[in-house]
Amino acid sequence: MSPEPKALRAWSGEFGDRYTERNTASADAVRGRARVWAEVLSKMEGDAPGSAIEVGPNLGLNLRGIPAVSDMELWAIEPNATARAKIVEDGVLPAERVFEGFGHDIPMADKAVDLAFTTGVLIHVDPSLLDATMREIHRVAAKYVFCAEYFSPKPEAVPYRGEADLLFKNDFGGLYLDMFPDLVLVDYGFFWKRTTVMDDSTWWLFRKV
Repeated sequence: MSPEPKALRAWSGEFGDRYTERNTASADAVRGRARVWAEVLSKMEGDAPGSAIEVGPNLGLNLRGIPAVSDMELWAIEPNATARAKIVEDGVLPAERVFEGFGHDIPMADKAVDLAFTTGVLIHVDPSLLDATMREIHRVAAKYVFCAEYFSPKPEAVPYRGEADLLFKNDFGGLYLDMFPDLVLVDYGFFWKRTTVMDDSTWWLFRKV
């Protein structure tokens, strides 16, 4: 039996706690996410999602910013207990819409939500679980799949806070298109940290057909 990937232990444990403590839901950060989602949602004009799940929201910056630009029903799945508690305590989501777990095992039915998405999360998924994670995201999405991640034209492991095996760049948009013939690219682009208050990242939006 193969050992549990390091990333699973890290993000659900003390390493994930420290990440949560370093991050704050500042007004600027939340406004930045609202700007991000205003841009993304503009690409869905005429068929806006009525519901969404974020895989790996941590404190829920996206979940805090989205309500400024959309009234969609929001869900989350997050492995870190400290982060989940913060989401609930701050009134971002009710406890029944915050699942404990990782993206490779989402406790929802097929096509349960209109949109399933990640921002800066696929980069932290161990390569042994990336395929399963993307398949779960695709499975629960009825209409749209979205991700914003660090880009590399080929798989690239990068040291993260002095640790190996916790950050992996890739062409995640290309992987989605190669894996799922029913996905069509709606648009893609780049989020600049200076205007979004989130890490510089490439984003892709796909529509299920």
